[in-house]
Amino acid sequence: MKPMKKIPIAVAVSAALAASAAHAQSSVTLYGLIDAGLMYTNNVSKGGSHGALIQATSGNINGSRFGLRGAEDLGGGLKAIFVLENGFNVQNGNLGQHSRLFGRQAFVGLSSTEFGTVTLGRQYDSLVDFVAPLSATAGTFGDTGFAHPFDNDNLNHSVRMSNAVKYTSNNFSGLKFGGMYAFSNSTDFAINRAYSAGASFNYGPFNVAAGYLQINGSNSATNTGGAVDVLESTANGTGGFLVGAHVQRVVGAGLNYAFGPAVVGFVYTNSHFQGTNSFNLNNGSQRFDNYELNFKYTLTPAVTLGIADTYTDGRLSGATLAGKPAFGTDPKFNQVNVQAVYAFSKRTDVYAEGMYQRAIGQNYVAFINTAGGASTTGNQVVGTVGLRTRF
Repeated sequence: MKPMKKIPIAVAVSAALAASAAHAQSSVTLYGLIDAGLMYTNNVSKGGSHGALIQATSGNINGSRFGLRGAEDLGGGLKAIFVLENGFNVQNGNLGQHSRLFGRQAFVGLSSTEFGTVTLGRQYDSLVDFVAPLSATAGTFGDTGFAHPFDNDNLNHSVRMSNAVKYTSNNFSGLKFGGMYAFSNSTDFAINRAYSAGASFNYGPFNVAAGYLQINGSNSATNTGGAVDVLESTANGTGGFLVGAHVQRVVGAGLNYAFGPAVVGFVYTNSHFQGTNSFNLNNGSQRFDNYELNFKYTLTPAVTLGIADTYTDGRLSGATLAGKPAFGTDPKFNQVNVQAVYAFSKRTDVYAEGMYQRAIGQNYVAFINTAGGASTTGNQVVGTVGLRTRF
């Protein structure tokens, strides 16, 4: 009878090993982040009135989201991967990203331990992948509230790229690189398409990165299903990276240096919009040079402090629209941001932030990202407290 008892034990062990191997070969993870807070803005022009605004916020630092991330081991160092990520407003339950179900990310692809990763779907451009992590717009820093004026360089990813094919290399001794092309999905190949490329290199305490993004024909009213959605940034309340232009070009680079519990960084971006009607221009041109200096300090394992200063130098050229006032000088903005974060655990923290922006130039007013609206003057102050939890 003893040998007969060994048979079911062996079967059970074999079944457990098979189940364990199957689990290791394929996985699906549910994840998410919820960011809710209260914000005070000293001066907001909204709905024909103006004054101080107190509002409940969702995603003042990190956009509230949930998603599914999956991988299947295909053998030989090759995996099939996918990400479906939804954005939402925790205060009212509304969908984000212009009411998309998976507006933050939606892609499928193949990842190789030897050749890198290729993905297809709705994704971030290379500036967001490589340069943004060194900026105060990084998801691990100030992110949304610390965006450069109007998110003119899209480092805060106000606009994701649809119809995109993207390649990302493996890490070669600290070097990573990649590129993206987003199709217009139109018989006119050049209308509403985008492409970008970038690279980063990490060596000890140094981390450097650079990237480029170009969007063609984003002001086309005949192709709304192309690479970008001209209404998306407005729907998200960002103030609008995507102003609509014949050609938009953004180039940027950044450097971080870590020493002890501190990290100091510098980021420069230049965004150029050709053939645009923003700022009351009539098929004119506008440029923005953004100079950002940031500093982050881990005071204790639970307390992190940060500060960033961005100076934006704008230049406009071209005739103004009939019947609208001309802006007498080129726009300039200076924004100072401070942040304190206290972590209860690895998943949950509370934060406090303060932002001040000054706009310089005739007829220009301050407009801090997520403030709730533009100021009636050249100055605006925002203070916010919030709670984040991750799962």
